Amino acid sequence: MQQNIGKFIGALSALLLLGYLLAVYWSVEPAKFDVLERAKQQAQSNNEKLVTGYVTTNTLISVSETLLQKSGGYLSNDMLPPSVFMDNMPAWEYGALEMIRDLALSMRKDFSRSQSQSTEHPALKLAQPQFNISSTAWAWPSAEGEYQAGIDYLKEYRSKIASPAQRDSQFYARADNLRGWLKEAEKRLGSLSQRLSASVGQDRVNTDLAGDSAANQATYTPSHREIKTSWWKIDDVFYESRGASWALLHFLKAVEHDFADVLAKKNATVSLQQIIRELEATQETVWSPMILNGSGFGLVANHSLVMANYISRANAALIELSELLAQG
Repeated sequence: MQQNIGKFIGALSALLLLGYLLAVYWSVEPAKFDVLERAKQQAQSNNEKLVTGYVTTNTLISVSETLLQKSGGYLSNDMLPPSVFMDNMPAWEYGALEMIRDLALSMRKDFSRSQSQSTEHPALKLAQPQFNISSTAWAWPSAEGEYQAGIDYLKEYRSKIASPAQRDSQFYARADNLRGWLKEAEKRLGSLSQRLSASVGQDRVNTDLAGDSAANQATYTPSHREIKTSWWKIDDVFYESRGASWALLHFLKAVEHDFADVLAKKNATVSLQQIIRELEATQETVWSPMILNGSGFGLVANHSLVMANYISRANAALIELSELLAQG
């Protein structure tokens, strides 16, 4: 009897150790990649020309495929151990997914259309909604299946803009189109910065109606509010920010290539490069075994505040870049 119990405990311990090692391996974040080099390789493989918009489209495809093909695959909707107990990597995936959704929407409504009354591209019209399924959907249809369908439609669009015979399939590198997408990125980074900063709790003045004396809102809110991210959610917000920054970093590098002439004309290339540098800092290695939440000037580090610093600076630079693009 005791021998059987010993075997059972040994087997259980081995299983738990294996699960832990798998969780550690699956928690390794994807490495950065060279967006231009990957686009060149893809164009050569498909015997296609590297036309305007090819790098941005290919980068959106590559980032989306990374969610599905990284170590462990897509984990946010897993119902079995060990991934069901993991939260850092699913948070990372959600951050990247939000950036994918924003760019896919801008591709559909801005980048592929010359004017507000021009028609949508059929492939992008089908691709964009595929990324809107819940990130945790596991039954039919599953999140992975829907995202893969969206990727396939994006590949169709990529091939068509590279084909001289498909004149109705275009990617328009215009300042107003780029500015529209940047405004969405601003909102994402602004929200992440606020949530990261709230890791230590803040007494914030309500500025919802500031700047407009005639402004109003649906219901009353107090003039001061205590904002604090739950202790249980601090690491999730941190890794969501890491994922969002990772995806946006690659998208901006692609934009730097496809919108090179637009940026040069506005003398805004350096501004974009500064944003990229700030986002690259968010991807530095986290040496601590856990995300610490020390007070602002306390003895223990606060990783959320460090991340908030980089993201806030990137967001401020995004706002300046957007203003540059709006100038004549």
